[in-house]
Amino acid sequence: MPPDLSRGLFLFFAAAIAGTLNALAGGGSFISFPALLFAGMPPVEANATNTVALWPGLAASAAAYIKRLTAPRRLLIPLLVTSLAGGWAGALLLLKTPQRTFLHLVPWLLLSGTLLFAFGNQFRALAGKGAAADDLQAASWRAIAISSLLQLPVAIYGGYFGAGIGFIMLGMLAALGMSDIHAMGAIRTLLAAVINAAAVITFIVSGTVLWPAFLVMVLGALAGGWFGAHYAQRSDPRKVRVFIIVLGLGMSAYFFVSN
Repeated sequence: MPPDLSRGLFLFFAAAIAGTLNALAGGGSFISFPALLFAGMPPVEANATNTVALWPGLAASAAAYIKRLTAPRRLLIPLLVTSLAGGWAGALLLLKTPQRTFLHLVPWLLLSGTLLFAFGNQFRALAGKGAAADDLQAASWRAIAISSLLQLPVAIYGGYFGAGIGFIMLGMLAALGMSDIHAMGAIRTLLAAVINAAAVITFIVSGTVLWPAFLVMVLGALAGGWFGAHYAQRSDPRKVRVFIIVLGLGMSAYFFVSN
């Protein structure tokens, strides 16, 4: 099999697995991003290409959640603005990071994302159990301002790398008094889509995206997302979470050793 064909098939199936995992529980980047590195892509371009390739699936999820989006505009608009600004800033920071420096950061980023994924529920519990009803209309301007300021570093991390940001946002929403997990998921998914949209535009304009790899991976991610959406109701989410956590720790260990 020619090297280009074998590499294309490898990236397609890696993205398909990533898309499936994202549909089931999240954490698909723990597959797709290392796959690009294993295929010989430069680390900064690999991260940018991975972000752009997985974004259509994230945007589709955000669109599917629209009917669950019940947050008031006075909360949603500040969070969207800080998400957009932070995503753009994080993407610019990535572009200014030397390849070798980013390669040394990879295991730490993978490990931090894995830990956020593993302990996200505990983080959310520490933030608060939420009010009896999700009356965000009653959220004070002070609480909204603090949440928006907290969202900014989360968005910067999201534009730079991004694994695990969903769990931080769930914790922040719980602290605001939300308890409806579907409503929280709607806001979280929308904010994540906006963060990554800012990064996607930045990466495309800067010419950082490896388009042949993108084309293969976006097809794989969409196919995996479709399969995952149909399989989700029959899967055991606990087993999927354990698999992703073990995978993330394994990838982190590999890059710690290889660096």
